Amino acid sequence: MTEKFGGFLKQNGKVTPLPAAFFSELLPLIDDLCELKVTLFCFWALYQKEGRFRYLRRRDFASDATLMRGLASARPDSPPEETLDLALEKAVERGTLLCADIKLKNQNDRLYFVNTALGRVAVQQIEAGEWRPTDGDNPIEILPERPNIFQLYEDNIGPLTPMIADALKDAQQEYPQHWLEEAVRVAVESNARSWRYILAVLERWRAEGKAREATEKSVQPPDGRRYVSGKYADFIEH
Repeated sequence: MTEKFGGFLKQNGKVTPLPAAFFSELLPLIDDLCELKVTLFCFWALYQKEGRFRYLRRRDFASDATLMRGLASARPDSPPEETLDLALEKAVERGTLLCADIKLKNQNDRLYFVNTALGRVAVQQIEAGEWRPTDGDNPIEILPERPNIFQLYEDNIGPLTPMIADALKDAQQEYPQHWLEEAVRVAVESNARSWRYILAVLERWRAEGKAREATEKSVQPPDGRRYVSGKYADFIEH
């Protein structure tokens, strides 16, 4: 006998938004009921979270009694935990979800993200080691994506011309990324916003073994302020 649904109780109750592509592109591809249940649960659970990078751990799925009952009813001949792992594996294989493994306190954990632009950045950051442990329900903080030198130049120095772009490409081959970022900061602090000045700083560091402290003192503004403009300011050390 089919169990009946009692209807939605509130006309204006809470809703969980789903992207249009879920219905037009993804739903026709999903051929497993458990995979569909896990996918829908993931959208619902992530919507309850806050922050720029949102993710779920395996235990977030396994600890939800409603989801696990639904998986058990869909596949009564298999243990719910096994059904969950299979459904997550299918969602990752299909490309709906992305996963990344981390190690905290000598224990491995797997994080799941929806395959969006932010989800892809998050996985890349984790794989690059750009995260730090935290406490609470979210065990890690994912650091923002590091800007490339072209973004840094445009945000802090000026328009990117073809000639400057070629010079920046060459500089990326010759100098470490953090040197380039710090050289931009020095140029901003000294109010000498030009590629020629940045290159002079880089060449001086290479010649003198990057005598950073002396260089910074020579360009620090009289009032002692240090500033960097643009949305990537946090990446340039103060």
